[in-house]
Amino acid sequence: MKPTLISITLGATLFVAGCDAAPTNSPAAMNNSTNSTMKFPLQRTEAEWRKILTPDQYHVLREAGTERAFTGKYWNTKEPGIYRCAACGEILFKSNDKFDSGCGWPSFSEIAAQGKVIAREDNSLGMHRMEVLCANCGSHLGHVFDDGPAPTGLRYCINSASIDFADTNSPATNAPEKK
Repeated sequence: MKPTLISITLGATLFVAGCDAAPTNSPAAMNNSTNSTMKFPLQRTEAEWRKILTPDQYHVLREAGTERAFTGKYWNTKEPGIYRCAACGEILFKSNDKFDSGCGWPSFSEIAAQGKVIAREDNSLGMHRMEVLCANCGSHLGHVFDDGPAPTGLRYCINSASIDFADTNSPATNAPEKK
């Protein structure tokens, strides 16, 4: 019984760490600019990002941080609408693709449209994961896993601090308001 309990505890810890851990190869973690190897349509200095974003958003979006499970603003939101990148306003996800994965972060089975996000390898903390970046500004959003529902089989595990929710009747914006 004791070895089973230890195995279950270890498995649960690794599951939570899978979404919670910050990658070391994220755009912001690589250097002080958005990214040294990738170019994105929207370019800003880190000083400009700090003026636009709240401290929590900056930590997640620009430093590849994460919020604790079950604490983010949108982890349990069920209203219809769209989710935009909190850094640049790009539409990333739709509420009809959001589902309750039980992991404590907003989870989506699909992106709003092709080319809205970039997935790249993240081998930090001895794990192989796919980091999700906004294709417009290069900000860290979360990770994508292959344990989601049909038909895609994907689970985009996204930090609430990296997205802003808008109901479908909200006017489109090209950039977020200053916070």
